[in-house]
Amino acid sequence: MKVKTFLAAAALALMPGFALAMGGCGSMAPQSASACGEGQVWDAATQACVTPVSS
Repeated sequence: MKVKTFLAAAALALMPGFALAMGGCGSMAPQSASACGEGQVWDAATQACVTPVSS
């Protein structure tokens, strides 16, 4: 019985680590302008990095 309890506790303790390893919560899109690549800007409407269009 103690072995089953230990295994259950160990599995529950490791769950958050597995979730973070798989990408965590939310989408894979960057969450701010600092995450955009060079020459790109953050577009709040689309919640993504975009290349600015010059006119």
